[in-house]
Amino acid sequence: MSKSGYYAWATRSESSHTKRRRCLAKRIVRVFENSKGRYGSPKVYQALLRQGVRCSENTVAKIMRSKGLKARVNHVYVRNPKLHRFFGRIGNLRIDQPPPDRINKVWVGDLTYIRRGKRFVYLATVMDVHSRRIVGWSMGERKNVNLTNRALMHAIRKRHPPRGLIFHSDRGVEYCAYRYHDTLDRYGITHSVNRPGCCQDNAHMESFYHTIKGELIRNREFRNGRQLRNEVKGYIIHFYNKKRLHSALGYCSPIEFEQQTCNDKY
Repeated sequence: MSKSGYYAWATRSESSHTKRRRCLAKRIVRVFENSKGRYGSPKVYQALLRQGVRCSENTVAKIMRSKGLKARVNHVYVRNPKLHRFFGRIGNLRIDQPPPDRINKVWVGDLTYIRRGKRFVYLATVMDVHSRRIVGWSMGERKNVNLTNRALMHAIRKRHPPRGLIFHSDRGVEYCAYRYHDTLDRYGITHSVNRPGCCQDNAHMESFYHTIKGELIRNREFRNGRQLRNEVKGYIIHFYNKKRLHSALGYCSPIEFEQQTCNDKY
């Protein structure tokens, strides 16, 4: 190449296409970092659309691959240590029912474990199925009715649900204990449970635990129980409920969805 040719190549102005691509890449990196690495290309694309950025999902995926941006979530395979005890006196009230059309109509609850070193910390949560919002939670080192009851009371005090609310859970003893049913009866809440051997009946909670473990817990070491609790609390309040885009909600966060569809504010 001649000197004049090299000089012309080196000093040529950036094309408009290259400039747009570079600006788009910066926006993609910003969205990815704001999600703390939790968004893959579909959600990054949706976040950009909400910002008024016009592009294709395929372009977003290509730029993310070129920059090595990969979401934290992968398939999380865990062993569930829960031993289910089955009680025939409670039925599944959600079978063949349409999705709830308002908040505080159907809640679901479950508990899971989080490994911290050689010990387990247990997390119990309550979700409003209409908006996918986590409305109550509790953490502790023992898996018992105290844990699940605290999560339920957290949700009740926060949402003040009307009588007739359906609360769905699995058939674990933590949810079928007399003390738990006393709380449900006191607030006029009807209990519904999974069919025997059908954990998919509580798919909303299974999906949430898959998400939080993939986006927050997996490959993390926590210094102590306080740090773990603060991280889980921050994830639920400040990210999952407030910011995380859900495809089932039209790529709104749970709080945004409630604001769009409900008159009551919580």
